[in-house]
Amino acid sequence: MELYIVRHGETEWNKGKLLQGSTDIPLSEAGRHLARLSGEALSDTPFDRIYSSPLNRAYETACLFRGDQKIDIIRDDRLRELCFGDYEGQNMSMLLANETDTFRYFFKQPHLYRAPKNGESLEHLCERAAEFMEEVILPLQEQCTRVMIVAHGAMNKALMTYVKKHDLSQFWSGGLQKNCNVMILKLSEDQFEILDETHIFYNEAACQS
Repeated sequence: MELYIVRHGETEWNKGKLLQGSTDIPLSEAGRHLARLSGEALSDTPFDRIYSSPLNRAYETACLFRGDQKIDIIRDDRLRELCFGDYEGQNMSMLLANETDTFRYFFKQPHLYRAPKNGESLEHLCERAAEFMEEVILPLQEQCTRVMIVAHGAMNKALMTYVKKHDLSQFWSGGLQKNCNVMILKLSEDQFEILDETHIFYNEAACQS
């Protein structure tokens, strides 16, 4: 079974480097454009199942990637993005520069990151991701040829942390996935093979369109 793990299209908060987390920010027009182009490129690539985060930026991306394929999109709350609590809406660069806060460790030393007030830990995010993979994805490997998951930057890395059997210190292995990029995996006999971690289905020149 092939597994396509998609990060949602760009939002205005992405462009402004604002933390989104559980805040339900819609796609920007640029985000819709690249997601639509990706769906057109995938029109001859059938999917048996499509799963999405319930947040609109991911669900709309899933709809655009699906295109005209006649398949329901299943929203699963376990695919929701990491909640940043009181930090949502704040500028990421400013938070990273604050030497008095553990957010400065978020990308470079994620095992030292501690969730802000009302936020969620990376440990809990990885637990959600592992539960989804074990309860939803693994049972499909004998039933499906191709499955898509559309979610978020940190969530998708939590899924890959499960796939790679990494600990939190290696959470960002491979780097942050760009908007509308796709990680393509093969799953057989409970074993994952990573085919491509940075695939795009649109012409890069379209980014300037």
